[in-house]
Amino acid sequence: MATMSDAPSESFRLSMLLNDKRYRAYTFQFIALLLLIGFFSYLGVNLVRNLQAAGLNISFGFLGDPAGYDINQRLIEYSKDSTHWRASVVGVLNTLLVAVVGCFFATIIGVVVGVLRLSNNWIVSRLMSVYVEIFRNVPVLIWILIIMAIFIAVLPQPRDFRGANAEASMFLDLFAFTGRGFYMPKPYFAAEWAAGATGWLIVIALLILGFIGSRMIAGNATKIQEATGNRPTTWYWTLGIWFGPLIIAFFVMGLSWDVPALKGFNFQGGIYARNSFIALTFALSIYTAAFIAENVRAGILSVSKGQSEAAASLGLRPNRIMNLVILPQALRVIIPPLISHFLNLTKNSSLAIAVGYMDLTGTLGGITLNQTGRAIESVLLLMAFYLTISLSISAIMNVYNKSISLKER
Repeated sequence: MATMSDAPSESFRLSMLLNDKRYRAYTFQFIALLLLIGFFSYLGVNLVRNLQAAGLNISFGFLGDPAGYDINQRLIEYSKDSTHWRASVVGVLNTLLVAVVGCFFATIIGVVVGVLRLSNNWIVSRLMSVYVEIFRNVPVLIWILIIMAIFIAVLPQPRDFRGANAEASMFLDLFAFTGRGFYMPKPYFAAEWAAGATGWLIVIALLILGFIGSRMIAGNATKIQEATGNRPTTWYWTLGIWFGPLIIAFFVMGLSWDVPALKGFNFQGGIYARNSFIALTFALSIYTAAFIAENVRAGILSVSKGQSEAAASLGLRPNRIMNLVILPQALRVIIPPLISHFLNLTKNSSLAIAVGYMDLTGTLGGITLNQTGRAIESVLLLMAFYLTISLSISAIMNVYNKSISLKER
């Protein structure tokens, strides 16, 4: 009786790289990669030769020289005697501060506006539509300049807070909103062992533990709900885990407040946020929020209306339907374009120099570049920073996007 056997496998030959469709695509991709590497190598060699012919060379030694200029707002210690590298680090932190705060507020405003655009109230939905259309169709630089001008013209100056007949007063005797910027109380720890960064590291650790504990409580409640059909009340446990250890830690470390006070011609003490930072962050937030709102609206509309009707038939309230049924499905549509808006907000922060806010473009790409004449090196460092932060944002958001995507069985 004849038996069936597999055909002998064909041995690999070089001709198969072009003739066999299984390998042909890889061959062309490899050739394209070699050509691309050769092209950029030619450009690099040509750049080095031209610089040598002009008596120039690429060197980053200038970063160790004294900067010789002041920076009006900074998150770390800095003086004009600090190095250009220190000035660049200050600029990086200022840029990241605008990016993080701007993305946070833009997301909140965008979600609220996007939901309100679908409101059954005609006035509310039309007002949100006007907001979206106005801010989306005017360049962000114009909004930055307009908001900066409004802050300077409308808000009082520190001199208006002086004397018994002062024209302005501090809000709750704690906050001062002036044309120069916002002044607010600064927390610090009186205990010597918790002074400086030590106390705040403890606070961060407690917050992380609180997040882990709240997730464990929520997971346990979900298991009970799946087993019995009833979800236990856990909000007081969650609040206790979040705030109980923090309150105890604040009491032990002696939490105190440095309240700003008018001394001379300006306020002293507390936290000072310059008007340029406030105007820039506010403008970028409300501008980007207009685009996010449209993505939120599109994501909600992408969920079938039958989903809402089925949830309502089960007795869920409208807010629970939005939180448990609609938004989890809408996020799959909202998150991908949201990544692009976060990247755009971060890159648009380079417009800070228009209002005098010293970000990385103003320090490394502005004063440092003009003082040292190292244009190529400065631009390369700028490109490396924005490329790094953009790829980091994309990676983080893509991880989250993958976690909420549909899982095929």
